[in-house]
Amino acid sequence: MPDIHVSAAVIVDDQGRVLVVRKHGTTRFMQPGGKPEAGESPVETLLRELHEELGLELAETDLRPLGRFVSAAANEPGHRVVADAFSASVDPAGVQVQAELAELRWITPEDAVTLPLAPLSVEHLLPLAWPAAAR
Repeated sequence: MPDIHVSAAVIVDDQGRVLVVRKHGTTRFMQPGGKPEAGESPVETLLRELHEELGLELAETDLRPLGRFVSAAANEPGHRVVADAFSASVDPAGVQVQAELAELRWITPEDAVTLPLAPLSVEHLLPLAWPAAAR
């Protein structure tokens, strides 16, 4: 199965909600982030993507590494996503939909039960955000 390398962010607010986004033309919500450009490190990729997609101005010191995770790709059948994941806390007022995003939502563990989510979010990233709610 071909691999798609991405950087992804588990972004939480002061109420413990997690930010998920949905790109135009897709149905599943996922953590914000994206694919690297030539020569970019995972952190550089994520900082650029968060700025382009959400208008966030974060520094490398704002991100905490979570590890590398592998899941089925949400929007590319027959592919795997290999994600370098990081966490950050932000003020929801500073986040806005931009670029290729159709919408964003701040979700709770209860919301995650009914929302169509990417495999990477369900299998790896949301359980890191909400360890007590993991099944």
